[in-house]
Amino acid sequence: MTLHIRRAGALDSGAMCDLLNEIIAIGGTTALTAPMSRDAFQAKMEINAVHSAWHLAEDPTGEVLGFQWIAPHPELPPKACDIATFVRVGRTGLGTGSALFDATRSAARALGYRWINANIRADNSGGLAYYQSRGFEPYQRLTGITLPNGQTVDKILKRYDL
Repeated sequence: MTLHIRRAGALDSGAMCDLLNEIIAIGGTTALTAPMSRDAFQAKMEINAVHSAWHLAEDPTGEVLGFQWIAPHPELPPKACDIATFVRVGRTGLGTGSALFDATRSAARALGYRWINANIRADNSGGLAYYQSRGFEPYQRLTGITLPNGQTVDKILKRYDL
């Protein structure tokens, strides 16, 4: 399958939000538990825009297959950024995440980051495997994290040194 990776912009926010909301509705792989409005999603893209990077993967027809972003996080040092990755349900394992990470890693270096943090639910085996396959190393386990819906999970923090 041919993938096209490009920077995401405001006009992409609706399609990316829809993809994210489908993943949230299924549950179990993201700490997000409530659907996000398109306006809220677009606002998230605009926060820290100078220090973040958003990429999307699309097929030759323009269908969004996944997206990934990096951004600063208040609990991380200034030389680190947080990463999030979402791939369309039923389309995982096709190289989308790998292609996105190639673009994201380059963007992180260009933004001056020294390392990337991934905060993954401990019960998200796909996410844990994905970040491990990209070279992320575990450095901390957070236990008993209560999600907005009241569910309690553990989280694994993984680090990728640039």
